[in-house]
Amino acid sequence: MLVICQGNICRSPYAAAALRRACERNGLESIEVDSAGFIGPGRRSPSQAREVAGRHGIDLETHVSKILSPGIVAASDLIVVMDLRQGRAIEARFEPPPGSVLLMGDLDPEPIRCRTVLDPINRSADFFHSVYTRIDRCVGALAEALGSDVGAQENGDA
Repeated sequence: MLVICQGNICRSPYAAAALRRACERNGLESIEVDSAGFIGPGRRSPSQAREVAGRHGIDLETHVSKILSPGIVAASDLIVVMDLRQGRAIEARFEPPPGSVLLMGDLDPEPIRCRTVLDPINRSADFFHSVYTRIDRCVGALAEALGSDVGAQENGDA
């Protein structure tokens, strides 16, 4: 599974780490989760992102951004994006299998006003907190769905 955001320094590394944690908690350790972005490889997450992520139990201290590549996309069964524009760009550039690109915000179990998971870069700690809280909700829903899908496959229901 691959999680994408624009720069791979705030949303996607947080979401990938949260997904790995949720998969471990749900007995889905075999699911590999990675993250990447469209711009700027080799950058650390901003201090605001690292600080707020830490309060959510996610360590971004050693994260270094990486750029999206054909190999990373090809190795991913599911690609989770933060906005529709990113999904369209991946589909146009890399032609992943139909149905393999998913919008993170569509997984939010709470009523939403916007499908996009907003970019918190250069915003307040409170804004980061609200974005990371939303990602946590979406990740929880995705991990639950993945667990249900794995259970159905093991029981021969899929």
